[in-house]
Amino acid sequence: MNVLKNLEPAGVMRYFEELNSIPRASKKEQKVSDWLVKFAKDRKLEVIQDQFLNVIIKKPATTGYEHVPTLILQGHMDMVCEKNQETVHDFDKEGIKLRIDGDLIKGTGTTLGADNGIAVAFALALLDSDLPHPALEVLITADEEMGMTGAINLDGSLLTGKLMLNLDTEEEGEIYVSCAGGASGNLEIPIQWGDIQDKEEGFLVQIKGLQGGHSGADIHLQKGNSNKLLGRVLNEIRKDIKFNISEINGGAKANAIPREANATIVTNSCNLEKLNSITKKMEDIFKDEYRVSDASVVVELTAKKITKVMNELTSNTIIDAIILHASGINSWSLDIEGLVESSLNLGVIEQHENSIIFRSAIRGSVASKKIEMIETLKVLAKTLNISFTDTDHYPAWQYNPNSELRDIFLDVYEKTTGKKAGIKAIHAGLECGVLSEKIPGVDIISFGPNIRGAHTPEESVSISSIQNTWNYFLKGIEALKLYK
Repeated sequence: MNVLKNLEPAGVMRYFEELNSIPRASKKEQKVSDWLVKFAKDRKLEVIQDQFLNVIIKKPATTGYEHVPTLILQGHMDMVCEKNQETVHDFDKEGIKLRIDGDLIKGTGTTLGADNGIAVAFALALLDSDLPHPALEVLITADEEMGMTGAINLDGSLLTGKLMLNLDTEEEGEIYVSCAGGASGNLEIPIQWGDIQDKEEGFLVQIKGLQGGHSGADIHLQKGNSNKLLGRVLNEIRKDIKFNISEINGGAKANAIPREANATIVTNSCNLEKLNSITKKMEDIFKDEYRVSDASVVVELTAKKITKVMNELTSNTIIDAIILHASGINSWSLDIEGLVESSLNLGVIEQHENSIIFRSAIRGSVASKKIEMIETLKVLAKTLNISFTDTDHYPAWQYNPNSELRDIFLDVYEKTTGKKAGIKAIHAGLECGVLSEKIPGVDIISFGPNIRGAHTPEESVSISSIQNTWNYFLKGIEALKLYK
């Protein structure tokens, strides 16, 4: 603790550091939710904690702001828990080990949780101050990262606000006004086991060195997807060598572009030279293909002990499924230049006792495009005689052409900086879509400081950008005094 104690704004830095001392993986938010409740009760503020661990903290308006509609400040308490393979860290028991690197705050071999801890820190710092503001309803939702179930299950009648600032975007100077909807896809392949033959040995094929990224906000950067690359390597090997799979795993979160994947294959020991040749060839191919976006990709082959092996049908079905599973950009918007309209990310391959599960994040700002990708996965499953389910659907956030809140914050930005703020839509799932349905008529915008590498161990947030955004945040709220 106290890594950030000498940084400004002091309140934001204090609460960001306190928050990061609490384990808060998605679907494991009890401790952080209780911490938020205690914060409110210690300050004698009205607080609601629902059965889904969402927390709402209410504070009356300061003098002169009684006429302004209630303002909702919104973010989520959970974080994506990713770490480097060599990092020893228990996300269930340990907080994030913060460090300062120049203008950046980072974790230590892990994600930082600035997505979306910065929103929580901004809201708590304002609640704990005497700064001017309208009546506030601070909504901190649970489980945003794994399906937005906190927002989806929220009782919207608990909120009266008609203005909302979502603080879950990551580019200073940009005001977001629309986002994609999405769903989760789950393919399941049953495992049939076989027998290890004489002279067969295990070989571990690893894909590593990739940067990864956010499966929505970074999908256009065309980073390497370790799961897809592993499938290509295995497909290339089976052209020349007979083998079966013993184990396979890749990625950690459906909504993160996977950085690492591995498969243990079982084949005759005489094939080692060929295996080395093929993996080296594929590494060279990948380094060429990703020379701009992910040049550090590595394909590594090592010996590994084995105790069991899948049969030929299961092994081939796994490889076929990876090859046929689309991943990346599906379509570009024809309305907004440079905006990804729909995408699919094969984020996780995980082996269980009796099956292999593929988990994917499906995103689309046009509902029919989301359905198209789901139908494609259903056909893939039918073709390979495996199962598919789609879950955790959430709606897109539609652009509001008559937003007075947006116009006020645009004006404040220009007066404060001398520059015009950008107006953007994002190909990522913000809770704004869900909440706009839960709270009819609510006027929403979203903004935040510069965060880079979200959902990866390289995640960072800019200190100077926090300072700039906090100043803008306060001036924008102050300007709501002019709200008509």
